[in-house]
Amino acid sequence: MIKNEASDRGQHIKDLRDAIEHRATWFYYLVQEAKKRGLDYDFARDAITACGCFHGNNKYTKTDDLAVFAPEFISDNVRNIFEMDTTLTEDEFNIEFHYCPLVAAWKKLTDDEEEIAMLCDIAMDGDRGIASTFDNFEFHLGKTIAKGDNICEVCFKKVDKK
Repeated sequence: MIKNEASDRGQHIKDLRDAIEHRATWFYYLVQEAKKRGLDYDFARDAITACGCFHGNNKYTKTDDLAVFAPEFISDNVRNIFEMDTTLTEDEFNIEFHYCPLVAAWKKLTDDEEEIAMLCDIAMDGDRGIASTFDNFEFHLGKTIAKGDNICEVCFKKVDKK
């Protein structure tokens, strides 16, 4: 019975990764079509940032406490999908991603490393948008799998913006 539960959990994470890959695929094709029509990446950045702001304003508890924000930002499923390790202090919430289903999808669609890195950075505008809705949080992006690193580094820092 335990083995089946573990197998079910593994299948559940695979299904969620597949769903994220599907969304990354339509994001890729949406951007490609926009480029054909003469648009640059700004439309996508603006849209993804707006989505992040929407979630920041509607999904998360308004707080100055990273210990309140962190578990709302990363559920157990998200932690498992992206194979995340986290550290939390009063001033920083650090996340290391060891897997990215978005990058996995984009690598199936193109071998253009610059395009993959750009798509990743645009996707991160969602998290930047979330952070921007908190008065005392800043978002910092370090290494990324999309740029060939073995991990992605994301940090939410508590700052005094006053």
